[in-house]
Parts: sequence; structure tokens; C-alpha cells
Amino acid sequence: MLTEKQIAIAADNLYAAEQNRKQIDPVTLTHNKMDMEDAYAIQTAWVNRKVSEGRRVVGYKIGLTSRAMQRVMKIETPDYGVLLDDMVFANGSELDTANFLDPQIEVELAFVLKKRLFGDDITPEQVIDATDYVIPAFELIAARSYRVHPATAYTRTVFDTISDNAANAGIIMGGQKVNPAEIDLRWVGAIVKLNGVVEQTGLAAAVLDNPANGICWIAKRFAPHGIALEPGQILLSGSFTAPIRVKPGDVVTADYGPFGEISVRFF
Repeated sequence: MLTEKQIAIAADNLYAAEQNRKQIDPVTLTHNKMDMEDAYAIQTAWVNRKVSEGRRVVGYKIGLTSRAMQRVMKIETPDYGVLLDDMVFANGSELDTANFLDPQIEVELAFVLKKRLFGDDITPEQVIDATDYVIPAFELIAARSYRVHPATAYTRTVFDTISDNAANAGIIMGGQKVNPAEIDLRWVGAIVKLNGVVEQTGLAAAVLDNPANGICWIAKRFAPHGIALEPGQILLSGSFTAPIRVKPGDVVTADYGPFGEISVRFF
């Protein structure tokens, strides 16, 4: 277990990396025996600092929900990060690439709650009942610590990603608001284009067989700590495509068919 001082220093370093727009070494290079609880403690310390400065928690993201991404990260369980109010961008936004470190886009579904969810036995049916609507979404991910170190080629671990707020940097929502009780979420799909060329396609079933299972997972993860998912919160259920790296001049669009289209442009 890391000490409180070590956790605070790691959180401060990630905060400074984001503020200075300069990537840093992964935490595990300094603390190679850290565990998942250490990683979440660093994430919490970093988020708490932002909240103390006036930012507001608006929801959570669930990551590493697809088997493909779990194999890449050599882990068999999802992770989560915190969504803050300054991370929410409008559909069609134009974003300055320089504000994000190694930015990438993932394709997801966002659940917006109308009822409180709490407990370690939450079912997909309860998630559906508690959801106001589901809407197409991009997650903008970034890496405040190097994914692959430029000097040593050291690859950061899942503990580094969790410490880095599960790589979250933003969310873009748009298209149609859908009542999840009226459709089979597993079959929601998207055609994703980078600068007009098809880059990825995918089905939401890649997220734990049903994206509602992603919401179940985070509810169960929080329950032992007395934390509930609250009405109005936004919950990103997990990506069902591989990440798409972006650079200035890039435009990413996702066509969700009957559920509409979302886009974001980088300059």
C-alpha cells in the first residue's frame, strides 16, 4: 500500500501534467508494487482536488469492458473514472488538440439516470428501469502519463490508467435519446469515420454482452463504499470500438443509424 504522502504526490503530478500539457512518467515506474486500491486512491485524490476548485461530479465512465481491451491491458475486470462538468462537450464541438495529451476517441452509449441505483445485486433490468434515456456518445480519452515511454518503451499498466482517472478527458453526446426498455441495446451499432473514411464499426454487445451490464458493474463496485448512482448522472457504459487517435485537422463522426449521428472536430 502506498502512503498518504505518496498518493498525494502522484495525484499532484498528474494534476500538473494536465495543467502544463506535458506528459509524465507512469506512476508504476516509481511504485512498481502498487495495487489497484492504490491506483483508485490516487484517482480520488486528484478528483477531490478538482472538486475543491469548483468542479462538479456529473457521472462516471466504465472502461475496459470489452474482451479485446481487457486482453490489451492484461486484466479481466473493468475500471472506472469520474466525469466532471468541465469534461462535457456539445455534439459537433471543435476542440483544441493542444488541450489534451495523446487524445483518442472511443464510441459508446451514455446512460442518463432518472432513479437512484444502489446495491451489490443490481440487475440489467433494474438499470433499464432507472434510466431516463440512453444516447450515443464519444469518450475523449487522454494520457497524462506516457502510454509508451518515449525513451525506454515502458508500457504503462492498468494501475497507471486508473490513477489517470481511467484516461478520461471528455464526453460528447448527441443523436436520439432512446428509451432502453424499447430496444435491444446489444444490437445498437455505429459506423465510425475518421475524415470521411470508415475507421471502425461495432456493436454495443461488445460491452459485457449488454451495455447495461457495465452500469451494473459500477453500481456493485461502489456499493461496499456506500456510494449510489444518482438521478441525473451520466454513465458511460464502455467502448465498443477500438480507440481512434486524433490530431489537428481531424474530424470523427459516428453514425448510429436510427439513433442519429455525433461528431467532433479537432484543430
